[in-house]
Amino acid sequence: MLMRFLNNSRVNSIWLSIFLMLSINPFGTLAQEFVAPLDHNPSAMAGENQAIHQSTKQKTTLLTLPFFEDFTTSEIFPDPSKWLDRSVYINNTMAINPVSRGVATFDALNELSRPYDTIVFNALVYADSLTSQPIDLSGYTPADSLYLSFFYQPQGNGFSPETQDSLMLYLKKKSGVWEKIWAKEGTTVQPFQQVMIPITDTVFFHDNFSMRFVNKASINLNDDVWNLDYIRLDAGRHMYDTLVDDVATTLQPPFILNDYTAMPYRQFVADMAGSLVSQHHFTVRNNMNALRAIQYGYTAREILSNTPLYSSSLSNTNLQPGEELQIDYPMYSVAFTPTHVNDKVVFEQKYYATTVGGTDSKENDTIVCEQVFDNYLAYDDGTAEKSYFLKQFASVPAKAAVEFYLYESDTIGGAAIYFGRQVPSATNKYFTIEIYQDIAINGGTDQLVYVQDFLFPAYTDTINKFFVYRFDSPVMMPPGKFYFVVVQPANSGSDSLYYGLDVNRMGANYHYYSVYNYWEPSMIQGALMFRPMLGTQIRTTRANDRNPIHPKSLSLMPNPAADYLYLTSSSDLQEYTIMNMLGQRVQQGTLSQNSIEVASLQPGIYIIQVQTTQGVKLVEKFIKK
Repeated sequence: MLMRFLNNSRVNSIWLSIFLMLSINPFGTLAQEFVAPLDHNPSAMAGENQAIHQSTKQKTTLLTLPFFEDFTTSEIFPDPSKWLDRSVYINNTMAINPVSRGVATFDALNELSRPYDTIVFNALVYADSLTSQPIDLSGYTPADSLYLSFFYQPQGNGFSPETQDSLMLYLKKKSGVWEKIWAKEGTTVQPFQQVMIPITDTVFFHDNFSMRFVNKASINLNDDVWNLDYIRLDAGRHMYDTLVDDVATTLQPPFILNDYTAMPYRQFVADMAGSLVSQHHFTVRNNMNALRAIQYGYTAREILSNTPLYSSSLSNTNLQPGEELQIDYPMYSVAFTPTHVNDKVVFEQKYYATTVGGTDSKENDTIVCEQVFDNYLAYDDGTAEKSYFLKQFASVPAKAAVEFYLYESDTIGGAAIYFGRQVPSATNKYFTIEIYQDIAINGGTDQLVYVQDFLFPAYTDTINKFFVYRFDSPVMMPPGKFYFVVVQPANSGSDSLYYGLDVNRMGANYHYYSVYNYWEPSMIQGALMFRPMLGTQIRTTRANDRNPIHPKSLSLMPNPAADYLYLTSSSDLQEYTIMNMLGQRVQQGTLSQNSIEVASLQPGIYIIQVQTTQGVKLVEKFIKK
């Protein structure tokens, strides 16, 4: 569903030309940082028939009219009481100016956030679907004037669907055959538009009626995002019944911290006044063409202990037709002490706005923002809308750095990173995490304090999940700024690693990169999804996920080595590459005797990467004396 981009040299060469206007640096050469769709690789299902007639395993529930869905009562997956499948993504971050909070996003990954296909390049295929539970229309006739309406938006905060892509609607006949009755070809972002469809054909008036939305997606350069909202099916409607008599919360409320979206509570307490915003807010919209009187307010509590923090007084105002209002509140005084200083703490801000005397939907009258205080620092909100990657030179490593700040001394014990899935897989591309006290920009100098080598990209099989890497030796850092750096070795070429980019957050002013062997400020808006983990008790992602560090089934002797290096492994070794600590390739070849002559190498520390006959890459470090 999310994360969709095909990592391929052919794709990257096209990206390079697309971003020319955005990628000129002060030295007159092409910049090397880009944004891309999230893990784009649409379904390779065998044609329309299989996509439209796919079976579902969810329990069916017979529904009756009216049918209404604005995607506010569920998270991640559609409400199973209304929908049979789980391939679309329910969220409040992918849409721009939604009708009400919550949309269904169609893209090109399945319910586990995996690409539907990991091989096919540039295919045009059927991807996500949204199929309703059976609806009993057996008691209706064309005279009852049934209309189906919905709002849709192409692209949103993702990338636009191309002209050959489309969003389609199918209805189920009495015979069980699905008939396509509406389609919209891909285009760039637009405001939400409403579609009105009359149900007049008697083939649809039966007790097993259903609707199915499907998107057709092409791999190429887009992740083909469509957002769907506010679906209504009822009798007694007409073609001009387009007004939505609803006052609804819309945009996700901001966090109550100034810069971070998450931090340990002990760090927060160390400078509470400097960490908190001066005011917080939520947004409400009148979707009707008439004046609406509303009452509004908010409550705050600590969820885990159910401790009340604040409750506002009830206020009143009027909303003009179509008006969207941001309601501001001064920041309340935080008075909460956890049982233990290192405990996880979660503040819930619950905002509400109700229509006075109205009969509109009540589920979307309330919206919640959770402020998490846990064992990590973050600028992102936990959701990725796009990917970020660096186009590097062959002989120079690529580095992405994010500046963080500690209000008191603390220990960095690991890191959580959100990697985009890539085709071909990136799981054999190793990288390094580095911690710097300072970097050589804005008058600073590079001050490297810790290196964690030989890590590999890894993923979890759910949406918006980070993979946690534990450091071998936790590093104590003093108060003040530090830099979290992910290093991709030289000679990676177009096979860059892809990092999640939260475009809803403005973290670019803390983001730097290096591909020319010097640091530059990022020109890409959004927050890179890197999270330093604080404390020494860091748990890696669960054991049944892919281990981020490959098993050490490669042994080197002697080490340090003078003339020859002998390799021992439980796997059959095929070829090798030796790189210096700058990531530059200094020697490579095939392995026939599992021994390598290294006499010509200069004394120093080197990295050897060995590929087995099964395609697995093993990495170790050795010293040439």
